[in-house]
Amino acid sequence: MVEPPAASLLTLADIRAAHARIAPFVHRTPILTSSSLDALLGARLFFKCENFQKVGAFKARGAHNAVMSLDEAQARRGVVTHSSGNHGAAVALAARNRGIAAFVVMPETAAAVKKAAVARYGAQVTLCAATLAARESTAQRIMNATGAHFVHPYNDVRVMAGQGTTALELLEDQPDLDVIVCPVGGGGHLGGVAVAAKALSGRIRVVGAEPALADDARRSLRSGTIVAAGDPPTICDGLRSSLGDRSFALIRAHVDDIVTAREETIITAMRLVWEILKILIEPSAAVAVAVLLERALPISAQRVGVILSGGNVDLDRLPW
Repeated sequence: MVEPPAASLLTLADIRAAHARIAPFVHRTPILTSSSLDALLGARLFFKCENFQKVGAFKARGAHNAVMSLDEAQARRGVVTHSSGNHGAAVALAARNRGIAAFVVMPETAAAVKKAAVARYGAQVTLCAATLAARESTAQRIMNATGAHFVHPYNDVRVMAGQGTTALELLEDQPDLDVIVCPVGGGGHLGGVAVAAKALSGRIRVVGAEPALADDARRSLRSGTIVAAGDPPTICDGLRSSLGDRSFALIRAHVDDIVTAREETIITAMRLVWEILKILIEPSAAVAVAVLLERALPISAQRVGVILSGGNVDLDRLPW
């Protein structure tokens, strides 16, 4: 595999352009703080609440940038994607806002709340087996039948530019952060965040957070080649994807480290945020707090931006 040069893939200018393009369609999410969590972790924490984003996750950013970037000929036949939930809902909403059709392929094992959300936003949902091969082949079949334009969940520069607007806002509001912690699955969010953060601050560290049971991104960064995720048995359903070649190129160029947390710590972190911040986050977001609880990176007395990536939880299947 020949990796594209990271510097030519995505720039701060692309992310700024995405921010302007999606502004009418997404929220500028708030940043919350907690003296209790600061005391617990020995640092000053700033939580970027993408759980308050449209569709309940940061995915609204990248999906809207991708869909709104299409020319009229591309958009006319609609868009198709595959997703375990949040990206599918985001593409569905973006398509509805653009006035075009959306086709979303979802694994049969996807959380019920996420399946319902995708349908609620008006997409045509097709279920398939819970493998990447099944998702890709089903999406390809729909593309062949409809001519719809494919919007990749993470390995799309337009998507990554939209996701990078999370860090753009975070650093506009808190420009003197020492580190940003961002969950990583397919790598599009972490890659976009890292490009924006490193362009805006020469000293900031960008660290990915990953479940120990799905640590393919950590192993990929250390080995220098993409390690396939397989079907990891983590509670973080949004972080089970393998890296893409584009997202991996950005991570290798701009991310300082990727650290992991155990499943039990992720559940503890999720409940802790519910109880102390009084907000609802999903396990895939809680991993960014869990790595801090496990002291997986040094943050003592530092200013830490923590991206809470989403809040779509199946309330009938809580892990406690």
